[in-house]
Amino acid sequence: MRPMTIRTYTNLIIISLSVLIMDQFTKALVLNYIPLHHSIEVIPNLFNLTHIHNPGGAFGFLADQGPKIRGLVFIVISFVAAGLVVYFYTQTPASQPVMRSGFSLIFGGAIGNLVDRIRFGTVVDFLDFYIGDLHWPAFNVADSAITIGIGIFIYHLLFNRLPD
Repeated sequence: MRPMTIRTYTNLIIISLSVLIMDQFTKALVLNYIPLHHSIEVIPNLFNLTHIHNPGGAFGFLADQGPKIRGLVFIVISFVAAGLVVYFYTQTPASQPVMRSGFSLIFGGAIGNLVDRIRFGTVVDFLDFYIGDLHWPAFNVADSAITIGIGIFIYHLLFNRLPD
């Protein structure tokens, strides 16, 4: 096992902290300037900024459960997921910076949504893409970072390599 130093965690800290700051900053703007359940049209028939609160997980998972159960489940899952991501990050060789960056994106996104769950008991979402009446579930910067990080991980699993 190789020794862990602060240098081992530099990428994780910089990327995760950047995601966390961008996520919380954009959510603060939404909370302060867009009333709950209101939208601002950005690109007609494609994209709005829509202030909603998601009490559930991805795609509203567990949204119908009571707030105490839901909160406990998501906080525990977030801590377990964050721990696993840090473990996988430390097990990924420094020669695979793209993979490490993917894990850093996932970690930063998980922490961003965890902060919301602890502060509000729900997650602030606002990116609303749609075509006509067909809306993709609203999401936020943290969700985007998690999705990109998971995409990198899946690419690596499928093709057993990453671009340098």
